[in-house]
Amino acid sequence: MESGYRFAWAQRLGFYSAAYKQAWRTASGDDLRPVLWLHAVSLGEARAAAPLLKALRQQQPRMRLLLTHSTATGREAGQALLQAGDVQTWFPYDTPGAVLRFLSLHRPAVGVLMETEVWPNVQHLAHGMGVPMVLANARLSDKSLRQGQRLSALMQPAAQRLTLVLAQTDDDAARLQQMGAPRVEVCGNVKFDMTPAPALLDLGSVWQNVSARPIVLAASTREGEEAPLLDAWVAQHMAPRLLLVPRHPQRFNEVAELVAQRGLTLSRRSAWPAGQPNAQALDADVWLGDSMGEMPAYFAAARVALLGGSFAPLGGQNLIEAAACACPIIMGPSTFNFAEAANLSEAAGAAVRVPDISSGLDVALAFCDPAGFQGHAQAATAFAHSHQGAAALMAASIWGVVPPCLRGN
Repeated sequence: MESGYRFAWAQRLGFYSAAYKQAWRTASGDDLRPVLWLHAVSLGEARAAAPLLKALRQQQPRMRLLLTHSTATGREAGQALLQAGDVQTWFPYDTPGAVLRFLSLHRPAVGVLMETEVWPNVQHLAHGMGVPMVLANARLSDKSLRQGQRLSALMQPAAQRLTLVLAQTDDDAARLQQMGAPRVEVCGNVKFDMTPAPALLDLGSVWQNVSARPIVLAASTREGEEAPLLDAWVAQHMAPRLLLVPRHPQRFNEVAELVAQRGLTLSRRSAWPAGQPNAQALDADVWLGDSMGEMPAYFAAARVALLGGSFAPLGGQNLIEAAACACPIIMGPSTFNFAEAANLSEAAGAAVRVPDISSGLDVALAFCDPAGFQGHAQAATAFAHSHQGAAALMAASIWGVVPPCLRGN
């Protein structure tokens, strides 16, 4: 369990202190400001919410954000999304009492859930209180559809009470309609509208320049992937430097131990003075990316990235951020969570699919040659730019379900 999860149990149960209630009322200002509730469960959803919130504010500058999360990493990332008058709190447990207390206090004009979040009590009570609920940047894999259908007594009514679903792809839309969503629009993937921070791209470029060896990134790896990757790395006598970034921060120490067990020297990003690799880091075989919020820097530092979650049967990770950072991707056979993005990136030359990690390292070695890297890097950038625009479409649709009297126009 991540450490931040132990705190604020009362808020998760829908109980708020007098100080919180007073802060909420004080920040409300006048009653003409529409409250938009957005739930970004964890780190990935909080990052994806940034371009959507930008578009929502552009279309309704008077909006006030109620931002909720279920994880400490999501909450930390969400702090950067707040403006004056906004409030951040924990998502209530999906029980009737907790949800009713949450909605009764905050009275949002509209609720927005990101990607895959469907909550039976939230949908039921919001519907009863007249709060339109939107599932934005929605995706649903075949596997998740089958799981949902096995729990149809719970999940189908929840899907039916969604006011609007904004799907990433036609296939996602079809599956969401099968789940019972009454109104579905296809808008694309808002993650294409994410803009990497220039400072982080510059930082990654510095790391790339000071490294005497080309860098191969293993991005957002999951449990069960690092050990075979390291075994293959040692067996193939890979000369580049490996930059290993586990998806979950609670596994940093575990992964460091896996590296040590194979006799490879390790430098942890968190130990670099002033954020720059020191002499020990420049001698190390492996860099461990044990920091938060620096993924664009890691992509910018690398010649190529192995896509975590795709070399085990886990469905892969978001590869769009890599493309926006001009980093080509090598992906394994499991990409069902982002099937269309994976297929499109492969067709565009921004990604290469391989059957296993050993084959992936062969391709990575070829990409470490500048001649093999440059064309794929340019293809990655072009791929990312060609699919932008979803955020503005989604924002317009979200405001469209809010009654005119509550928009604060």
